[in-house]
Amino acid sequence: MKYSNIYILYPVNRALENAIGESLGLCSDDLIDAAAPDNSVTVADIFFHTRGNYEQRSFSSNILEPLHDVLEHILTDEFHQQDPLAWADVQNRLGNILAALGQRQADVQCYEKAIACFAQAMQEFTQEKYPLKWAAAQANLGTALQALGRQEAEPKLLNKAVEAYTAALLVYSKQETPEEWMLVMHQLGAALHSHGTLLKGNRTLQKSVVAYKNALALLDADNYAFELTATHNNRGAVLQHLAESEDNPERIKEALHSYEKALTVCMEQQLPFHLALIIRVNKATAQNVLAELTSDAVLAMDVADEFELILECFPHALQPLCVKHCEAQLHQARKLAGASAA
Repeated sequence: MKYSNIYILYPVNRALENAIGESLGLCSDDLIDAAAPDNSVTVADIFFHTRGNYEQRSFSSNILEPLHDVLEHILTDEFHQQDPLAWADVQNRLGNILAALGQRQADVQCYEKAIACFAQAMQEFTQEKYPLKWAAAQANLGTALQALGRQEAEPKLLNKAVEAYTAALLVYSKQETPEEWMLVMHQLGAALHSHGTLLKGNRTLQKSVVAYKNALALLDADNYAFELTATHNNRGAVLQHLAESEDNPERIKEALHSYEKALTVCMEQQLPFHLALIIRVNKATAQNVLAELTSDAVLAMDVADEFELILECFPHALQPLCVKHCEAQLHQARKLAGASAA
């Protein structure tokens, strides 16, 4: 079966931002200046939070390649022998930067090097001696595998991502490390979703719903406004795909409820407008699926009106591919409304 196109929201990658920030001291003043984000541009970034697992806002992406060169240069055998823990820390940082480059350039080799860096780091950061550092490396490994698995549409990589996140959760706990536990649980939900859609696996999609629900237990709008919005939105996306797989209108109603919660948090916390619009597009797409499952001409006409309004009123806040999606959904809704009415 073919799943409907849904937009996933990606939180800022804190491990990547930390890797960049902790490595700038090794750079020249010119490189440090180049790392500053360009805040002079006043036009909204309508792609932010939609590009993938390596979203970061605190630094310019232009710093990634120079930092890669600096970190790779210091990872000598002599450094490893003198200070194995510092060497492992640099491996961990380099892995995040390589994976970010892999996403930016759609470069499989960069991802593979990143995965190797995390494996090297865990040779020193063992679970027994350094459980928190080991868990962090496992989480970073999971994210690199998830991003590569999604890019290559490879279930085996996504399964390995799930295994890495599950390993991290052997250390992270809801009580002792709540933020780390919540963030990894969110990423586990994302990896299971991607894996489930590739395998057409309802059980895997159900596990994704549970993982997102677990993350929601520790999210609040005051401290984690975006993460809460993204988790509700992404959970809605899983429920929608599960509904399509099961041919189950009730699942779509659950998805709509999740999208409504995401939209409420997004608007109340005054997050960037394009995020609210993306969620609105997701919600209307889910309503289109529900109209088709129930042969509801009235709902189909309402959906057509919603997509027409989105296209007419907010073209400046839509990505080009999203415009095409909305146009296709508008056509589908009108066709369904006409067929049902006839």
